[in-house]
Amino acid sequence: MKRVFYILIPVALMTVVALRLKSNKATTQAKIYQYDKQQPINVQADTLKPMDVDGDHFYTGTFDPDKESRISTEVQGKVDAIYVDAGSVVKKGQALLQLDNSLLKLQLQAVEVQIEGLQADVDRYTVLTQADAVQGVQLEKMQLGLKTAQVERSTLLEQINKTAIRAPFSGIITAKLTELGAFAAPGIPLLQITDLTELKFTINVPESELITFNANAAAKIVADAYPDQHFSGRVKMIGSKGNAANSFPVQFSVKNTPDLKIKAGMFGKLTLQKTGTKKEIVISASDVAGSAVRPQVYLIKDGKAVLHDINVSRRFGNKAIVSTGLQEGDVIVTGGFINLFDGANVIVKN
Repeated sequence: MKRVFYILIPVALMTVVALRLKSNKATTQAKIYQYDKQQPINVQADTLKPMDVDGDHFYTGTFDPDKESRISTEVQGKVDAIYVDAGSVVKKGQALLQLDNSLLKLQLQAVEVQIEGLQADVDRYTVLTQADAVQGVQLEKMQLGLKTAQVERSTLLEQINKTAIRAPFSGIITAKLTELGAFAAPGIPLLQITDLTELKFTINVPESELITFNANAAAKIVADAYPDQHFSGRVKMIGSKGNAANSFPVQFSVKNTPDLKIKAGMFGKLTLQKTGTKKEIVISASDVAGSAVRPQVYLIKDGKAVLHDINVSRRFGNKAIVSTGLQEGDVIVTGGFINLFDGANVIVKN
């Protein structure tokens, strides 16, 4: 009887614990908010109508250096001296950095001694050959040995010359990537030099507007940092491959100011002047739900919010001009984006 009693007690305890856990789970689940995806979401919407927009077109772009290079060495060795720092202005051919060449100089001294001895042998064998004291072939061997040593000397001189790292063009040191005593090897960048006298200004143009740009055509460019100063640019390159948003890069060559006001990475605007106004679909920039690469809006169709791809030709203020993807009469969501998703049921609130 006691054995049965000892068995029943653990079973009873386990049953009580299981019932309590089940009760707690039910209570917890009742307290958790369960979002109903079928429940309509209240949104604000707007019916699109074309607007008169100034004919001038503005494109945002960035300035980049026309020439920029990371400098490395052709020979390996310890960095013995650094003559420049980040921000230093340098001229073409100026020494920037010196590698340890003491071992190469010792090898050069040994070759110089060897050449001196071989030259004396050649002179001596020349006299002996003319007197028929030795065969001419021995003189030829000495001359060949002298030429070999001279080639070795030229090779060492070239290697020593390459231990001095020089500027490939005039510019500004924009990055110092090594320190005194570090080991330098071919392919490892040591310094970065940038030439800002000539700049590249790159914009992204929608497919529908690419025909506007022609090779070598002039355009007016303004840097955001200096809005009162205008720069003249010429089309240098028209991209042959578009990005994910089906926009194509167009690159302009721009001459910097004498004091190099425009820096690499600065933003600017390019203006194409056109007369008159044009009817365009204009939406608020806050209505765009997608990214800059893939802009999207929520279209309302049959009581549902549907994500729809668009192309934005340009922006001004807090507005965006839509070149393709929307048309007159379309209804887009302008507010109530919280919890909104593609295919959600919506109710438009006035």
